[in-house]
Amino acid sequence: MSAGVSASASSSLRFNTLDEWLKWQESLHATEIELGLERCRQVADRLGLLKPPYTVVSVAGTNGKGSSVGMLDSILRKSGYRVGCYTSPHLIRYNERIHIDGEEASDTALCRAFERINDARGDISLTYFEFGTLAALELCREAGVDIAVLEVGLGGRLDAVNVLDADCALVTAIDLDHQNYLGDTRELIAVEKAGIYRPGRPAVCSDPQPPTTLHDYAHRIGAQLSVYGQDFYCERHDDNWDWHSGVDSWIGLPYPDPFNSCQIQNATGVLMVLHHLRARFPVQPEAVRQGLVGFRLNGRFQVLPGEFQYVLDVAHNAHAARMLLDNLRQLPCTGRTHVIIGMLRDKDRSGVFKVLNEVADSWHTISLTNSRGTAAEVLTRELESLDTGKPISSHDDMAAALAAVRAQAAAADRVLITGSFLTVGAALRLLEAKG
Repeated sequence: MSAGVSASASSSLRFNTLDEWLKWQESLHATEIELGLERCRQVADRLGLLKPPYTVVSVAGTNGKGSSVGMLDSILRKSGYRVGCYTSPHLIRYNERIHIDGEEASDTALCRAFERINDARGDISLTYFEFGTLAALELCREAGVDIAVLEVGLGGRLDAVNVLDADCALVTAIDLDHQNYLGDTRELIAVEKAGIYRPGRPAVCSDPQPPTTLHDYAHRIGAQLSVYGQDFYCERHDDNWDWHSGVDSWIGLPYPDPFNSCQIQNATGVLMVLHHLRARFPVQPEAVRQGLVGFRLNGRFQVLPGEFQYVLDVAHNAHAARMLLDNLRQLPCTGRTHVIIGMLRDKDRSGVFKVLNEVADSWHTISLTNSRGTAAEVLTRELESLDTGKPISSHDDMAAALAAVRAQAAAADRVLITGSFLTVGAALRLLEAKG
């Protein structure tokens, strides 16, 4: 449970704890997800947030957004800049979503921001995500950040983050996800992601093969588009790698995560963003190296020691599952791989199952209690229908699944925990408590 705000700080608040605010926000709007900018823009305008005093970098994409935000934050702070970050969803604490100068937003700061937003909205109904986005913008202004790096929650064009005009916008890997909202092809989804680009401003894409619709959109609005593999690229060596654009290079860079080869693709886009911002935010090569070396992000191919090797990854679509599979193949394991998985209803569960079955020796499904969660029994039936040839068992929750795996696993085995932020978050809470 989140800590309550002190009585002296909370006397004028509608609610006194962050948990109360969040529970209320979950029920305020008629639907959990409703894309569109009008509601959020009206409230942002009333709060004076639409013309921020700080530089804005927006990050959209199917996979790699959170990692890209994290690397930008790390390098910019190593360069001495005051940075605000907004990401979603969170793994354990809501406070993870907003960082100011490397520190999570406090319960007190969040409650105060929510109160100001609630006062400003009048009778405008906001979603849970819209409240959080406005709180991030409010706290970035209040903290006097130099630059804010904002992760798009869903899509781009109609996401609440897009109420601000990004000074530089980054689109990461593009693939199928949220098809009910964004379209059922990469071409349609790319247009939604590219909606964060702005006329005459730098637009970066770290996907080496973006659909032509992204190029077409950027050209049509007059954005300054740079694409990985065309306008910037990397050269990999055994112990380091080099980054090049037409006019700039960084040589001998450390790999951002030795376990996760996918982070190089994200890092190339991050460095292109920094290249575009160099006039306002110059960074030295040493700051880039320090920002990359040992870079880790919880839940992104996170390897934890224990009685077995635990691998935690939030992969929840087929594209992310393929990247996860590639990383697993490079991580030595002489024993079996036990997969604990929980997923949401609106995800391509079959696609994820088919990819990960190549490495799975046993499956353990869990139920997610979120309103969009899938029951363990449903996941088990879907796995059985795929004729995986592997043993499958259902569990009520993560604690039960971990207990079952511990009862059957050998020391040389590994445990893969994946399928959702909710799944990985539940495991982190239990494993951290045990450790």
